[in-house]
Amino acid sequence: MKVLGINALFHDPAAALVVDGETVAAAEEERFSRRKHGKRPVPFSAWELPELAARWCLSSAGLDITDIDAVAYSYDPGLAKPAEEMGLDDPWDHLRQTYARRAPGFLASALPGLDPAAVRFVPHHVAHAASAGLASPHHDAADVLVLDGRGESASHLAGRYDQGQLEVFRTQELPHSLGLLYENVTEHLGFLRSSDEYKVMALASYGAPRFLDELRAAVYTTGDGGFHTDPVDWQSLVKRRSETEEWTPDHADLAASVQHRLEEVLFELTGWLHDRTGNRVLTLAGGVALNCVANTRLFDEGPYDDIWVQPAAGDSGTALGGALHVARAEGDLTGAMPGADLGRGWRDAELEAWLTTARVAFERPADVAEEVAQCLADNGVVAWFQGRSEYGPRALGRRSLLAHPGHEKNLERLNDVKGREQFRPVAPMCLAERASRIFSRGPLPSRYMLFVHDVAREWRDRIPAVVHVDGTSRVQTVHADDEPLLHRMIEGFERRTGLPVVINTSLNTVGRPMVDDPRDALECFGSAPVDLLAIGPFVVRRPRAA
Repeated sequence: MKVLGINALFHDPAAALVVDGETVAAAEEERFSRRKHGKRPVPFSAWELPELAARWCLSSAGLDITDIDAVAYSYDPGLAKPAEEMGLDDPWDHLRQTYARRAPGFLASALPGLDPAAVRFVPHHVAHAASAGLASPHHDAADVLVLDGRGESASHLAGRYDQGQLEVFRTQELPHSLGLLYENVTEHLGFLRSSDEYKVMALASYGAPRFLDELRAAVYTTGDGGFHTDPVDWQSLVKRRSETEEWTPDHADLAASVQHRLEEVLFELTGWLHDRTGNRVLTLAGGVALNCVANTRLFDEGPYDDIWVQPAAGDSGTALGGALHVARAEGDLTGAMPGADLGRGWRDAELEAWLTTARVAFERPADVAEEVAQCLADNGVVAWFQGRSEYGPRALGRRSLLAHPGHEKNLERLNDVKGREQFRPVAPMCLAERASRIFSRGPLPSRYMLFVHDVAREWRDRIPAVVHVDGTSRVQTVHADDEPLLHRMIEGFERRTGLPVVINTSLNTVGRPMVDDPRDALECFGSAPVDLLAIGPFVVRRPRAA
């Protein structure tokens, strides 16, 4: 069975391909269109079909759209209610529902040869659930919790997978939504909603939860697996920040309060779910699952022995989840996703052709890993472009900016390179076999950078650039079997510096999607103060000033 998954309604349009139950390819449209999160002017801000991503998924497998048995569309308009009935102030929702109902026709126009009858509507939160439960290594027996802004008429799903079959215990009807609550405070704090929620999480570490009592009165669980989010008068707590204003301790305190209350509610919801099933594994999806601070608290203090989070936990992941759900429903035995490296890759000859066409001076060193290790040891900044790109928002050593973690000023330096706020942390990549010496709390290994870990005190002065203000880091562990080139590079850096850790942040600049193809990499390298571009086996050096 060949199933193409499509997400194309709220934000993060994406496509994924599942063949005979196995995940073959997955990519977000923004990597092709260069529009971050698929944003366009309102009202069509996210109603973008992932036409380019879908065509790439098919071509990467040597398929044509006529080879596809089914198309999974991760939204079911038959489950939606009018916005006013759900208590939502959304004047464009009626157009969204019309767009979703006509999706089969739109898809057939975008992908000529597709039979509109092949399109299957998959409920949004079921697609999210499948992206966690069926894509995880634990799909035979695991609980699943989905939390996001909204789906058709709900914002939450709690259930379990047993032998690949989903049993739903509870959903939460709108307007109650933890995701929308977090979006609202994101906007109040002067950031972009449905985009910058991770900035609120970072800012929270600078504040104290002094508004917690007010939030506990408005946001609470109901004892039956659900919750309420009553309206909050944010302005009565803290003055709204404009995009151009500096943040204040009051803003940080509000962020800390919302973050803390979110963690408390998640803790209660997972406790209810575990009491119902007794399972040892929890899988998570939905935009709220990208909150790595909350994930760590659930792992550290919650009832589950293991927690697995979909690396593309936001709406882009529903493309994969929808495809897996349909494949399973049609009788295929679905397997765990092989990793997050599901996007585009390039052969050495293709990369060389790009570099030649661009007329840049480049070299092919004996070992690109050793060349990069030396540059990093000399305190250079490296753009690292290797293998297939990542599915999801985290740079996981495929499209990364790398630097030396032992120089504290490299945090400011990289934030300047990327053009982003200085309160934002950068993350460490660490050799998996060394991680337990340096990092504690939270699960190890940590392949997908979806948890935070405490940094051992004796290491905080050795790797200060990757230690957040609260003494934590969002670590990615690198395994020799999974990432041999990346592992060898960090080993080379360790031989030179004694540090088995390098800084890793996404290869992009502010407001731009992560670099995906060689043109993007060359443009980013040409416009940012980066010392070395490592692209496949080749390196491009920044010309020295005369």
